[in-house]
Amino acid sequence: MKRILIIDDDATICLMLQGLLKRKGFDADTVFSAGEAIKKLENETFDLVLSDFRLPDFDGLELLQKIKAMHPSVPVIIMTSYADIRTAVSAIKMGAFEYVTKPLNPDEILLLINSALEKAQEKQEAPKKKEKKKKSAVDFVRGESSSSLQIDQYIRLVAPTDMSVIIEGESGTGKEIAARRIHSESNRKGKTFVAVDCGALSTDLAGSELFGHVKGSFTGAITDKEGQFEAAKGGTLFLDEIGNLSYEIQVKLLRALQERKVRRIGSNKDIDVDVRIVVATNEDLALSVNNGEFREDLYHRLNEFKITVPALRNRGEDIILFANYFLDLSNNELNKEVDKFSDEVLEKFRTYSWPGNLRELRNVVRRSVLLSQGDQVEIISLPSEILNDQPKNDVVIEGSNLKLIQAANEKELIISTLRKVNFNKSKAARLLNIDRKTLYNKIKQYGIEV
Repeated sequence: MKRILIIDDDATICLMLQGLLKRKGFDADTVFSAGEAIKKLENETFDLVLSDFRLPDFDGLELLQKIKAMHPSVPVIIMTSYADIRTAVSAIKMGAFEYVTKPLNPDEILLLINSALEKAQEKQEAPKKKEKKKKSAVDFVRGESSSSLQIDQYIRLVAPTDMSVIIEGESGTGKEIAARRIHSESNRKGKTFVAVDCGALSTDLAGSELFGHVKGSFTGAITDKEGQFEAAKGGTLFLDEIGNLSYEIQVKLLRALQERKVRRIGSNKDIDVDVRIVVATNEDLALSVNNGEFREDLYHRLNEFKITVPALRNRGEDIILFANYFLDLSNNELNKEVDKFSDEVLEKFRTYSWPGNLRELRNVVRRSVLLSQGDQVEIISLPSEILNDQPKNDVVIEGSNLKLIQAANEKELIISTLRKVNFNKSKAARLLNIDRKTLYNKIKQYGIEV
């Protein structure tokens, strides 16, 4: 029986989680403070820790460090509110397995716990297999289509330089993986790669996250904080969804890039930084410049080289190549032995539009492997949106164009996602992998009734 330690100062949440986990066959203990948790972990053995991020006696990151120092192989899942997602992402970089947002969803918690325990078991039994899988996570975007080969060529050319790079593409196309490849093939590969999701940064805290702050500079600044520019010193700083930064932060970012210096909030001292900047966006930054939403001088400073990652639907037989990779990955994750896809499934994969791109393909394959009873994925295992999808290739609408078709697909995806989460826009934005501001703009743009 797997032992789980629950840490939360809310007794109601502790009792709810303890009851849920015991019903599912786990041995669950609860404590209400970080101090109690540390004492427990010093004297007892647990297979997993489920901890609230905000505790009365310890900061969540400090507690995470202590847990990982005592038990490096024990997975830690962080419970947090939507307001703390920025910090939760930092916790993952420090060793947390994953985070789950409140209010808690029992199915989501159980899925994360089972996944964490399975991966911890795999790590103990086959460390070499784990290393091989980690390597393939970077290699899987290297398709064989002409557009994939062009991306490879661009990455090989720009990686050894220190040029700033803009990576454009729809959500889920693998922009961060392209950024990591640029870093891994650069002269900075031995240094840190720091990824920042600008879409998860609030306007008030973006400056602190990127540039740091000194103690007492604002309410809640109880200690000095190192910004991500300093954290990435000597390495690569990847700014995802760069278009979401406020105009004020754009000004500070431009100064940091031009002068290679940052100044922590509340300080009067400049700090030298040496970082390579790679940014990504699912928007047209040039259009944002024309609309006055993004600084033109910052755009030109960043746009020393641009790579456009194509949508999955435009990558031909790469779709099957990626699907087979995800099949192997899903077998490892779910402890299944599904060998292949049926011909019907492969045909559906080729004709479906994949609005969620690689991320959607991975989720579909993983779900299908989980549902498969035999040695191949059958058509019945696919989700309804793919089964009911009708190829539009044979229909030509007079006066139509590619942008209109793409807009219609995007609107349909947003509506279906909103319905799945009962029109909870925060959850919908998370599933679509966009920030809430972008979702609100899309809802307004398409006139979607919510």
